[in-house]
Amino acid sequence: MNGRVTSLDVATRAGVSRSAVSRVFTPGASVSAHTAEKVRAAADALGYRPNVLARSLLTGKSRIIGLVVAYLDNHFYPGALERLSAALEQRGYHVLVFMASQTAGNIEEVAQDILAYQVDGLVLASVALSGGLSARCRDMGVPVVLFNRRQDDPGLLAVTSDNYGGARLIAQHLVSAGAQRIAHIAGWEGASTQSDREAGFLTSLSENGQSLYAREVGDFHPETAKAAARRMFDRVDRPDAVFVANDYMAFMVMDVLRAELGLRVPQDVLVAGFDDVPTAAWPAYALTTVRQDAGAMVERVVEVLMAQIEGGQPSPPAPLPVTLVVRGSTRQ
Repeated sequence: MNGRVTSLDVATRAGVSRSAVSRVFTPGASVSAHTAEKVRAAADALGYRPNVLARSLLTGKSRIIGLVVAYLDNHFYPGALERLSAALEQRGYHVLVFMASQTAGNIEEVAQDILAYQVDGLVLASVALSGGLSARCRDMGVPVVLFNRRQDDPGLLAVTSDNYGGARLIAQHLVSAGAQRIAHIAGWEGASTQSDREAGFLTSLSENGQSLYAREVGDFHPETAKAAARRMFDRVDRPDAVFVANDYMAFMVMDVLRAELGLRVPQDVLVAGFDDVPTAAWPAYALTTVRQDAGAMVERVVEVLMAQIEGGQPSPPAPLPVTLVVRGSTRQ
């Protein structure tokens, strides 16, 4: 067939009405199995594909969710976001992924592009949203859910793990393991995940009669984390334990300790991280860490987002429980 195939062409070939074709390609619409089979067979034969954006002009719903990601280097995000995309697609939504700066430097321009697609909702993965942009989303009726980060904005719902409580578990574990000079390599200090984890860690150290021995900032970036490890451990009075704010940086720190400084983990230095990404269980690292339940986080994000899209006003989600996973990096 020459030219663009239309829904009318499919309807004519299938022997059904044009509205029946529309219902077949509208998620959640009522249509008999027999009609759906005929329409899909005709569509396949003609090479027809529904125009989602055109349909959104008629329905006011694009069935598109904008997913804004700060960075994918951190091993926690690819798997979690893959699950999130699959969960949304099961609900009949398409996912449009945009990359933004971790520090929110370009979130404004990215958001302009996203909103131009008439998205039905936004999920921000470790990305901050300005107050003005948050208000604009509310004015446009576009619900927003923050994933793995929170903000001091009562209009934004956030799904996070218990970062504070998880870091407390790490501190208690390092003290129990006999560490006396306990250090911390922080992530990006503008992130709630970092501030919550450090606060819980410091509180637990104090409760156990200790104070922080040394501190550096790794910014959740591999090279910055390596440089922080060199400054912290290339000295005679080095720490005997370190809590690194996420697993990805912890791997870099362990590489520096072993390959560059000739230190043994855990005999010379105990190392702990946060996230429990798959690589943490590899024998080369065997990293003690805090496990975030990515599956539960994804379920909660979808639940909160769908409730808002359907006109509800869900309560702010409570932080999800975490688990301490002890491996060889702290077990002598």
